[in-house]
Amino acid sequence: MGRIPLPAGLLLLRLVLLGFVLGASGVKPTPARASGLLDLLNSIAPTAPANRPGLPPLPAQPGRGKNWVGTRIHPIGLPLLVMAGHADSQRIRGSGTPGAAVGLGGAAPMEAGITDELYWNLRTAQRVVELGRQRGLNIQYYDPGLRTIPNQNDPRTNWSVGASHAAQGGYAMEIHYDAYAPYGIGPGIIPGVLYGFSSIDEALAQEFGGYPYDHRGMLGAPRRGISMLEIGQLEGRLENGLRDPNSREQTLDAIAERVVNALQKGLAHGPVGGTALRQ
Repeated sequence: MGRIPLPAGLLLLRLVLLGFVLGASGVKPTPARASGLLDLLNSIAPTAPANRPGLPPLPAQPGRGKNWVGTRIHPIGLPLLVMAGHADSQRIRGSGTPGAAVGLGGAAPMEAGITDELYWNLRTAQRVVELGRQRGLNIQYYDPGLRTIPNQNDPRTNWSVGASHAAQGGYAMEIHYDAYAPYGIGPGIIPGVLYGFSSIDEALAQEFGGYPYDHRGMLGAPRRGISMLEIGQLEGRLENGLRDPNSREQTLDAIAERVVNALQKGLAHGPVGGTALRQ
């Protein structure tokens, strides 16, 4: 474990203390005595904590595609936490897209009081957790219950719960749908960056595509160790498949299948690799 370099002022203070101790004793400082006292002072210097998380630096130019590789592997039984993006930010900034049907076509929202994105985020996150449990994953779902929590540091928010989960070694992810054209970009994983790039995010990128880790200057959730999965733009065939009662369940099942398969593949490289690939 390495030492944190001492500031110049602290180093000067140590030298003054050394001179005071030696002067008070009337002893001329010999190299051996000086070295021993310096060792003593060094022994009480602060040390760098192990596994300190840290954000990667922002690139010189904003990322325009996947600019990371997920290499951090996990044990097969890794606790997974899935949340619905925007579940606690309705009627305030960051409430999610209304979708093309509402925003462009004038259709009624799927549920009064929330955006269509949140409606489908909730349904999709729940379906992913349901299927994941059937496949034997250690996976859980979190919903703050309150749809408007203005303080992002409130312990009930997605960010607070997800950050705590990630800090304890788990994997946390929010489900999202991107805005319709020309505002959205499309499907892909925005990786959590606080604890390094995960093999789970790498597997999700292989399935859905990958955003640059510094997307929009590095978003708040990834800065806290929470990944964000954009399923796709809420328009066209995808939105129609969700909105149509005759195809809704089939569409949700197909999306959940893709997400869970990727989660399993991301865990397959763990210490007992392969056992997660149960169908």
